[in-house]
Amino acid sequence: MRLLSRTLSILPFALRYRRVNGHAESALHAVRASIPQHERLGGSCGVRRVWGNACTTTAALGFLFACDIASAQTKPPEPPPTVVEVAKADIARIAPRHWAPGSVVSRDDAKLATSAAGRLEYVAEVGTRLKAGDRVAKLEDETIRLRLEDAKTEVARITAQRDLADRTRERLEKLTTTNSVAANQLDEARAQVSQYIAQLRQAEVHVRSAQHDLEQTELRSPFPGVVSERLVQRGEYVATGAAIAHVVDTTHLEARVQAPLALASLLQPDMKLPVRMGDREFKASVRAVVPVGEERSRQFELRLSLTDANLLVGSAIEVALPEREVAQTLAVPRDALVVRGDGSYVMRIKADNTAERIEVKAGASDGELTAITGGITAGDVVVVRGAERLSAGQKVRIAERAAVAETGSASPRSG
Repeated sequence: MRLLSRTLSILPFALRYRRVNGHAESALHAVRASIPQHERLGGSCGVRRVWGNACTTTAALGFLFACDIASAQTKPPEPPPTVVEVAKADIARIAPRHWAPGSVVSRDDAKLATSAAGRLEYVAEVGTRLKAGDRVAKLEDETIRLRLEDAKTEVARITAQRDLADRTRERLEKLTTTNSVAANQLDEARAQVSQYIAQLRQAEVHVRSAQHDLEQTELRSPFPGVVSERLVQRGEYVATGAAIAHVVDTTHLEARVQAPLALASLLQPDMKLPVRMGDREFKASVRAVVPVGEERSRQFELRLSLTDANLLVGSAIEVALPEREVAQTLAVPRDALVVRGDGSYVMRIKADNTAERIEVKAGASDGELTAITGGITAGDVVVVRGAERLSAGQKVRIAERAAVAETGSASPRSG
């Protein structure tokens, strides 16, 4: 028992010694050396007892050494490959872009006025949504109604006179067949009928004029929209031609952009251009290029159709205009570029599914693709999602493969 306890007491030392020298025998020698000589060389029974105990201890040490060596030789499990999304670098048509400021405007924006005059009885509240033909304002119309009634009375009076003159003409025409009346009397009757016909037409014109003025006392919206401003308040007297309300169509919108004259030749109707508003970016079609420059600013006006109903009239936007003709160049998706303070790089995937860092220099961009120069060639697979967390030589697993650009695309990319 004394030998066993002494052996166990030196076991930690033996383990440390074996770890330092890497040999099981050294640990066993250390155990043997710790046993006193008289115990090792005593009688045969003692020797057998001592060495029996020593052998048992040695077996235990050997088992511990074998377990420790097996654990040391077992490598820790490798981390799973990083999941990434990739695409191929390819040749695309890209041009440098000039971001020009602009505004969101309505295609129908008017300050409505009337050709009548009078006191304002009603005007729609600001924010009222209108359909085409809805009433916006109403003027008092009593004076115009009286004038209309007077004109209608005049029509009735002249109609009666015309009918009397016409019957007189008919009687005289019958009497002339028997030479009972002079020819000049018939001529006077015919002339009087013609005169009343002309007067009747004039009176009817007065009626229509009064009706038109009466209609003008009600101001109606010529297009659907919303009342953005009341220029006159109820109870005020409105002169002929005075603006009463400001109505804006908020559904048919477009972008108005002031661009340098030097870029006018690069723009054509129906061309798709990137539009940026805050952190949003989308594309819009060119509706019209106004080929007239402002003398002082040397700029021309460009109109783009906007279909996004969430835009507000008056919002500030930026439109990307091509600065020169598009050219074919090597490009990668914009998300493939990792920009750092010391430069930019992309992570290329090698044949063994390991990542490789390639330093590149970014060029022109059209919002989706960016031209690059560096150690990338057409057809190389680059990471578009997850490149920031990759390191060189790291294993990856490809989640999705997307086409980046097509050589010789029919629609040129500009930006």
